[in-house]
Amino acid sequence: MTASGSGDPARSARRLARCALLAAAGAVAAIVTALTGGVLILLTGLVGLVASAMGLWWFFAHRGLPRVLGGLLAVAAPIAVLVLYVVGGVWGNALVALALWGTALGCARTALRRPDRERSALRSGAPAPRPRRPVLIMNPKSGGGKVGRFGLVARAEALGAQVVLLDLSAQIDVTALARKAVADGADLLGVAGGDGTQALVAAVAAEHDLPFLVISAGTRNHFAMDLGLDRTDPATCLNALTDGEELRVDLGEVAGRPFVNTVSFGVYADVVQRPEYRDAKAGTAVEALPDLLQGGEGARLDATVDTLRLPAQQALLVSNNPYAAPDPFGVASAHRPRLDRGELGVIGIRVDGAAQAAELAVRGTQSAGLNVLTARRVEVVESPGSGGNGNGNGNGNGNGGISVAVDGEALTLPTPVVCTLRPGVLRVRVPRDRPGTVPPLPPLDWRRITTLAFHTPRTP
Repeated sequence: MTASGSGDPARSARRLARCALLAAAGAVAAIVTALTGGVLILLTGLVGLVASAMGLWWFFAHRGLPRVLGGLLAVAAPIAVLVLYVVGGVWGNALVALALWGTALGCARTALRRPDRERSALRSGAPAPRPRRPVLIMNPKSGGGKVGRFGLVARAEALGAQVVLLDLSAQIDVTALARKAVADGADLLGVAGGDGTQALVAAVAAEHDLPFLVISAGTRNHFAMDLGLDRTDPATCLNALTDGEELRVDLGEVAGRPFVNTVSFGVYADVVQRPEYRDAKAGTAVEALPDLLQGGEGARLDATVDTLRLPAQQALLVSNNPYAAPDPFGVASAHRPRLDRGELGVIGIRVDGAAQAAELAVRGTQSAGLNVLTARRVEVVESPGSGGNGNGNGNGNGNGGISVAVDGEALTLPTPVVCTLRPGVLRVRVPRDRPGTVPPLPPLDWRRITTLAFHTPRTP
């Protein structure tokens, strides 16, 4: 029998759906009651958004006076909108409408969530026996020195693991180290380091069908996050050695090289290639973007996503499984809900001017300049006649290669560059008790909200 109190999920969802509709109606009423001011609210808000997007485009795509003017426009547009609201006497209505609309969105999203389905979607793996000869490769400088800060070497050795510390003063072949560990009898491979190092060792583990342990000692730890591991305390990942379970996940491959997260082409990959990027990321990006976006140095890319062609892209992101939808720029998209769907995620961006930048800001995923897809295979080449400058700073290097960022590492790969996925080849050992992942918010559907608000389930 279903409970009828406040703990009844169906009743709570129905109340939230009704609150969402009431708040949305209130937002509309706040605009309508302003009479001609309501039109002012709508038009000036839209114009302000478009103008701000155009200003940002000019700021990032130009230098000198156009950049200064673009920055001023990006800041002045929203301020001008607020001034018009105050002068027109509609600022109160605008604030009320904005607050009510925010409340409507929050209630609607929460009403559509299904905690029962979210719980069932959380992956639980098969119980895993304790390894006899685990070997863990650790980068002492990764994540600003997390290996030393969290005492990972001593903790791992206390649990019976052999630790191999990377000597960063010499050139290191991480793949060779992992293969030697396997040859010496390792029955589990693990890494405390960045995602690039994780991918190299993961490929060796997959090759020999050995379990792979992820220790979240990198800077961002995207792979660890999407596995549901604790990124605040990497030492908890070691619990997988004594109380672990095993998940089967996919492993990406680009031009024969493994990746666990993403392969980036275009603007981002070009910026990462610059030697000054590591010491001054933001400044390097701002300085490089005008050439890249306007076609001076940056090449355009042609991508074939399965059978669909995406021509002249400025930026292309290929991920090991798709990021959360529907908004690739929203908070929910910062992680991948699953790593075992057997599909690559693809995001392509083409913005040719301020007008298209404004369209992207207003329409989001519905913009013609943005493509969000999934695929089994992605092939990327440099567009004929695009702006590669042949010196290695642009996308082209003069030898048929293009700049690529593989799990954040800058590479130059010969074209065509092909991305594929190896479904379920990686056996990941994770702690049985781990934080888990945050489920993505459901897509907003006002038709479903209306049905939910007025649907009363039959009682037996």
